[in-house]
Amino acid sequence: MYDYILITIGGFLLVVGALCDLIAAIGMNRFPNFFVRLHAATVGTIGGAFYPLIGAALIAFGSEFLGNYRWFVGGASIVAAFLVLILAPAGSHALARAAHKSKTAIVHPKVVDHLEEDGGVK
Repeated sequence: MYDYILITIGGFLLVVGALCDLIAAIGMNRFPNFFVRLHAATVGTIGGAFYPLIGAALIAFGSEFLGNYRWFVGGASIVAAFLVLILAPAGSHALARAAHKSKTAIVHPKVVDHLEEDGGVK
């Protein structure tokens, strides 16, 4: 009974991850500049990788055919999911800061630029 529930929730999380990837792909094609596209890429990375990895872990925990290896597969999926959750925002922040510092991705008109107001990027 519990195995069926875990597999169902895991499959739902896989579908949510696929939808996040689809939305991110549409955003990458439709958004006008680098910084907004970077937001779409981060949504695709976090939503499109974190949810499916958690879903794969739940499916592995609920699967009998993996035997004792299901704990290794599920545990590795959870560790990988939390590494993606921690490292993806840091990577996108580093990309945005580097693009702002190099002044290659200038957005006009600027609404607010806190880095420029604080004396520039150092």
